[in-house]
Amino acid sequence: MDWHEWHDAYDSPDSYLRRRLALVQERIRLALDEAPPGPLTAVSLCAGQGRDLIGVLHDHPRRADVRARLVELDERNVTVARAAARAAGLPDVEVLAGDASLTDHYAPLAPADLVLVCGVLGNLVDADVERTIDHLTQLCRPGGTVVWTRTRHFEPDLVPQICAWLEEREFKRLWVSDPTLGYGVGAHRFAGEPRPLNPGQRMFDFIGYDTLRRG
Repeated sequence: MDWHEWHDAYDSPDSYLRRRLALVQERIRLALDEAPPGPLTAVSLCAGQGRDLIGVLHDHPRRADVRARLVELDERNVTVARAAARAAGLPDVEVLAGDASLTDHYAPLAPADLVLVCGVLGNLVDADVERTIDHLTQLCRPGGTVVWTRTRHFEPDLVPQICAWLEEREFKRLWVSDPTLGYGVGAHRFAGEPRPLNPGQRMFDFIGYDTLRRG
């Protein structure tokens, strides 16, 4: 999979990725609107070109409050995201080129007020989906919000199980998209106590949905 070329579909008004992005951005806006006054931190796993967070922050009233780290492996996507952050005047949005599965990349900002796991869970085996969700208790602060996505194009639909795994770990459901859509978007708020971030850990192995479906 060419993950740089894959992003081209966001530019098509009728693509499911464009529609999914709109729902993700809506949840990000609400999370920022409802966050307490003062500085905020955000982290994004497998951030791609940063269209979700950067697309919201460029004109959001809380833009100056947010310090963010976006982690992305594809250098071309990193270049695009960095340029977008500069163009939006967001000096506190850092785009890090690296393996988003490694916990060490999030240490400076975790536990964060906003954690984005968008375009990730559909590219993992189910055991790694649960393992990643378990690590969210280290990445998200009490009262913080996790915004996540998972495709519903293939059987079995894992979205109900993702919600169950989150809720078993004291993430309270705020909203989940309509199950008739071919994609799931969700927002959960952490009502538990964060665990210390465990350094040197790999949260998942990114397989890719194309490889998973062939398997």
